[in-house]
Amino acid sequence: MTRYRNHLVDDVLRWWMANGPDEQHGGVLTCWDNAGRRLLSHDKYTWSQGRWAWLMAEVALAAPGLGIDAGPYAEQARRTAVFLRDHAVLPDGTTAFVTDRAGMPHESAPGAGLHTSVFSDLFASLGWAGVARLERDGDWGALALRMLLDAAARIRTGSFRSEPYPVAAGHRSFGLPMILLGVGEQVYRATGDPRAAAVVRAAGDEIAEYHLDGDDVAEMPRLDAADDGSLLTRHRTPGHVLESLWFAHHARDLLDGPLAETATLGRIAVHALRLGWDEDQGGLLRYADRDGGVPTGTRTADRYEQLVVDTWDTKLWWPHAEALYTTHLLAGAADDTDLAAWSQRVADYTMRTFPDGPGQEWTQIRTRDGSPLDATVALPVKDPFHVARALLLLAQLERDHLPHHLQEAR
Repeated sequence: MTRYRNHLVDDVLRWWMANGPDEQHGGVLTCWDNAGRRLLSHDKYTWSQGRWAWLMAEVALAAPGLGIDAGPYAEQARRTAVFLRDHAVLPDGTTAFVTDRAGMPHESAPGAGLHTSVFSDLFASLGWAGVARLERDGDWGALALRMLLDAAARIRTGSFRSEPYPVAAGHRSFGLPMILLGVGEQVYRATGDPRAAAVVRAAGDEIAEYHLDGDDVAEMPRLDAADDGSLLTRHRTPGHVLESLWFAHHARDLLDGPLAETATLGRIAVHALRLGWDEDQGGLLRYADRDGGVPTGTRTADRYEQLVVDTWDTKLWWPHAEALYTTHLLAGAADDTDLAAWSQRVADYTMRTFPDGPGQEWTQIRTRDGSPLDATVALPVKDPFHVARALLLLAQLERDHLPHHLQEAR
């Protein structure tokens, strides 16, 4: 058994299976404090429920290779998928951003409305796609595909909301084609539907045309492609870039152009790591300037911009979890010694800084020097997804050299 398999099974999954599942109503309870000691709310964010359904399905499918019983994970996947279908879907086909414990949708803030994020829709789609691969004879694939196509259409026409990451007027958002690429690939693997493959190709084309410049990926370029010197235009999100690269590598059979080229993905990864790495304290910065270091540029009163300014130097669980897998994957796939060195550097920092010890998960939110930070940086939850997903993929990579769904795709 591997290091990452053991950390996944003995620590991360053990903590979540002991503390997350809502045996009464279905779904997962995620509103834990950063230390994982106090449950602060019974609210259920659709974003997290969809991710949990997918994760549980993937763990169930991978259970023989992990040496664990698939049953409890398959049950969690199904119960969470049912919770989402029966409670989170609104009459217009979108999803509620948050429900109470029993599944009654409510506003996340007074006057916000029930549906506030296309990301929630897409994570619901992801969860159903995971369960569709687990239960081939159900209607989960059709649900996943319908939600994916509807979300993609709303993004294409600009008729979407994207809390907690609103897109500033006059700008694009890398997070949108990125999530369409990642979720679309999973829906395609679950359904084989060419419309899901088309979503993936369109997202890849959008990234290549509007966000990729050489080895650099712009998070929020202007719609008119002007370089206005603003902080929004200049800032970069290294964790997003690194996560998107393994999405692209997994979807390479569906893509054309630079994102289908392993060597290109490796170069983009190294550039993102160089921009985002904190040479003083170690680890990846949440946000960086396009020239590295603190984000700079002219300011506005934009809400997302303030998030960049306030949290750019935090050390967060998800960029490090994504970097763990991406660097390990691409270093081997591209036979890249520079990326292999980065992979070791990322692993050393991440495994030294974030894990909470035997039987525990990670302290997910930390200051620049790695100290625990009790703050909300996106949703007010302890995320059940990025850490476990990365460890699962790493365990599969170490065992098989390829994730199992790629083997099936072949």
